[in-house]
Amino acid sequence: MQVRHLMRAIPAFLAVTAFAADPLPTHVASANPKIARFAQPNILSPELFETIVAQGSNKLEIPAGITAGVFTYYGYNEDAGLAMIPPTGSNAEFHKTEPDKNVYLVLKNQKGADPSYKYGTHFLFQGHETGVSGYFTRINLDADGAHRVTLMANADVNGATLPVYDGITWYPFSQRLLLTSEGNGTSTGGVWQATLDVPSKVKSLTGILGQGGFEGIQADSQGRLIIVEDIGGSAGSAFPQAKRPNSFIFRFTPKNTSDLTQGGKLEALQLASKAHSGPIVFAAASNDAAIQSQDVADMHTYGLSFDTAWVTVHDTDTDGMAVFNANQLAKDKLATPFKRPENGQFRPGTNFAEFIFDETGDTNLNTQAGTTYGGFGAIFRLRLTGDTGKLSLVYNGDAAGIHAGFDNCGFWDRDRIVFVEDAGDGLHGQRNGLDSAWLFDLNTDYSSGNQPIRILAQGRDASATLDSQLSGSSGFVNEGDNEITGWHHSDGDPTVYGLLGAKIPKPFRAGWRMFYTQQHGDNNTFEVLSKKANKGDDDEDED
Repeated sequence: MQVRHLMRAIPAFLAVTAFAADPLPTHVASANPKIARFAQPNILSPELFETIVAQGSNKLEIPAGITAGVFTYYGYNEDAGLAMIPPTGSNAEFHKTEPDKNVYLVLKNQKGADPSYKYGTHFLFQGHETGVSGYFTRINLDADGAHRVTLMANADVNGATLPVYDGITWYPFSQRLLLTSEGNGTSTGGVWQATLDVPSKVKSLTGILGQGGFEGIQADSQGRLIIVEDIGGSAGSAFPQAKRPNSFIFRFTPKNTSDLTQGGKLEALQLASKAHSGPIVFAAASNDAAIQSQDVADMHTYGLSFDTAWVTVHDTDTDGMAVFNANQLAKDKLATPFKRPENGQFRPGTNFAEFIFDETGDTNLNTQAGTTYGGFGAIFRLRLTGDTGKLSLVYNGDAAGIHAGFDNCGFWDRDRIVFVEDAGDGLHGQRNGLDSAWLFDLNTDYSSGNQPIRILAQGRDASATLDSQLSGSSGFVNEGDNEITGWHHSDGDPTVYGLLGAKIPKPFRAGWRMFYTQQHGDNNTFEVLSKKANKGDDDEDED
């Protein structure tokens, strides 16, 4: 029996596993303010604390077979003649590489640059979103400082430079990491697979999955992939602070789950319109009409449910394996565009029949799209039944910009999911608030004014504070304010039973661990921990 068939019955069994969860974290009252030339600490719910597992200034260990070049630090390129901190009166500093999404795995017999060193069994993998070019790394959570972070690869099997990476997931069917590069579809973007070898063997899948603004990527129990695309649309002439929906939700069904290079079928999600007959599509109408269409308004209305289908975009059996523009083909095939979706996950306990994903929106308090047309971002629920389904709104970002610009996510438990913000420097200033991580309850009706729990008010480290001051200056190459990225909650199970969505998460128990990266600035990656869970059993009966 193939594992993919065995897995169909697993989540239903795991869904009934009993677990007495701790009380939910306490709401953090407000976001950190954005104050010029002032750094701010991260503020977590009082039940939580965090510890750094790697920081941008960690020197990488370089395995034999890799020419490191500028790739010598976890969060920085070592640009010749420059430094991590620019000298007085200068904006010239190393490129910051922005370690992005994380994958936690418990593995045996992993090697590194030092053949005599025992690297342990707990590892965190991540791609890097910016810099001179791309690479991906492994944090060795059991290792000492000299062996803490390993450079896995900075070139593919043909010696070609890697692109910068936004998303990552573990694909147990083929024992490969899948890394996504957010591009424009015309000439950049796509999915790359990478082995756990050191150095890793990296191959492009752009002739199979195409090129696009690919970011979020998750697998179901049958080995199918859901890919969430983020390509910002063009602004309207009458609505210059708003952009038209321009990105798609893709599903890929491989011919052979043990070898994705054999090809398969790529589809895109299509919604049936409630305003007219036929689907909601990327029409030839003007940007203004598309930004404020009735379809977009309906999609961001509580209580409405849309019939969905998957339309074939590309099939390697008939279309071959030449590189193609997945974004444009999705438009040609009449798939439904969204307003910058970025990430999503399968809801645990649903047998991979429910997928929760977000839209980032316009990240501008002055957007003419407003709340009516999704200008501040949204969260959606996609219920899947074979090749059809239903889509509905879970949460619509608010006009005050307090809950806006949603990006990556991770399930806390069966019913609750964390979505973090990527509001950007502009919206930070407009609302006078840095980013937050929000805990949403999928059983809560948010149409009636209920709000999620803020479990993290992101701060701003000194390096990001300096970069925010330098942002926009001639020749400056880095970002500004810190961003929350790579929110990841897993027990590290590398088998098909460990797919995100297969088990009910048990926060801070039974090997479940939680991580995120404070991107930009110092590029610290944290583990989030529970004060109660770390006290030990002796304190359980204390008042």
